[in-house]
Amino acid sequence: MTKYCSDSNYGNNGFTDNKTVLDPEDDAATANWGGKWRMPTLEEQDELRDNCTWTQTLQNGVDGYKVTGPNGNSIFLPAAGYNIVGLKVEGLDSKNIFRNVKVVWNLLRSMAKVRGVIKEFRPDVAVGVGGYASGAALRVAQQMGIPVVLQEQNSFAGVTNKMLAKGAEKICVAYTGMERFFPAEKIILTGNPVRQNLLAEINKQEAYEFFGLNPNKPTLMVMGGSLGARTINQAMIAGLERLKTSGIQVIWQTGKIYYQDALKAYEPYRCDEIKVTDFLSRMDYAYAVADLVVSRAGASSISELSLLGKPSILVPSPNVAEDHQTHNARALSDKGAAILVRDVEAVDTMVDTALTTISSTEKLQSLSENVLKLAYPNSAEKIVEEALLLKKELGGKFYVKIPIGEEGLRATMELKKLGVGVLMTAIFTPAHAL
Repeated sequence: MTKYCSDSNYGNNGFTDNKTVLDPEDDAATANWGGKWRMPTLEEQDELRDNCTWTQTLQNGVDGYKVTGPNGNSIFLPAAGYNIVGLKVEGLDSKNIFRNVKVVWNLLRSMAKVRGVIKEFRPDVAVGVGGYASGAALRVAQQMGIPVVLQEQNSFAGVTNKMLAKGAEKICVAYTGMERFFPAEKIILTGNPVRQNLLAEINKQEAYEFFGLNPNKPTLMVMGGSLGARTINQAMIAGLERLKTSGIQVIWQTGKIYYQDALKAYEPYRCDEIKVTDFLSRMDYAYAVADLVVSRAGASSISELSLLGKPSILVPSPNVAEDHQTHNARALSDKGAAILVRDVEAVDTMVDTALTTISSTEKLQSLSENVLKLAYPNSAEKIVEEALLLKKELGGKFYVKIPIGEEGLRATMELKKLGVGVLMTAIFTPAHAL
């Protein structure tokens, strides 16, 4: 198949490091989060926006693209056997209406690009997971008579998927009650794909040794994503004194943006029980040792917590479309499967809530049992099965509109295992505030 590469790119200030690459030993083509290699997260991809150049290259035996930012730094995006097309699409700007002229122009250019790609690729099915790129890519696919399968990752459906739903053949969802957004006859409950290495059997002793932790003490894991979550970090800084004397141990993942500030605040309370890091290279180990997790309420995080049966305190980000993280968190907290702490209350209450919860074996057990009931294993395979069912006799090609980050590769990886060619599109949009 012909390989496509976009000249529309992402990044406002270019790249901050060049560590973001795929582990070449991971045959699932999703990051194993071990060693120094990993897939770029969607947040990291959003850091890159304009004036970047793409060069097809081979790195560590992996075929992909070197993307160079205006400051000269670059990262490697693996093709992983897929053709990648970039679409420069973003939402309308309600504060600067004149800027929307450029937004509309880019949308029309993206749709024209998609039309050309579809004509050449001749797909049988289009699969999308929402977002601005779906608005362009899947709308064109529908106009050209291509059957569409949607996946809605959140409990509150996004605008794009709601707009595309009428013309979609099937809609895969991760939560019950989605009939309020989509036609009931099209809905299939599949859950969200997650990193498969997280489900592998882990030697917990090795995990404790990896972090230098004591297996006889309760462990709290606090994470805010690769870039970090401002409010969660502020809450941790406010609670450092209590955490140090609490008798528990903590893995605190700050994200790279807030790492230096967190280290400065941590210095007066430095101790063996609190581990501060900007990035967790072994999420499988981190989950294995965690008795309680504090996290934002993104779709992937919740799916991972559910499958692993991890008790959690969810602090939804208020800076996301349609406040969908709050809806995600409530879908769990209403069932006793997680504890919801509002972002505006987190600095004052998050650490105290965590200390109270982790000290109660009964509460931890209840949260774990309830969240396991909401888990949907083998989600990627189920989504692929639904796509395959649309065509009893496949022509061998799929057009898959899906982000190219850690979330995006999971379902499409299942297609690759079946020998189905996959074309991926990457959405390049401004970074959202965390």
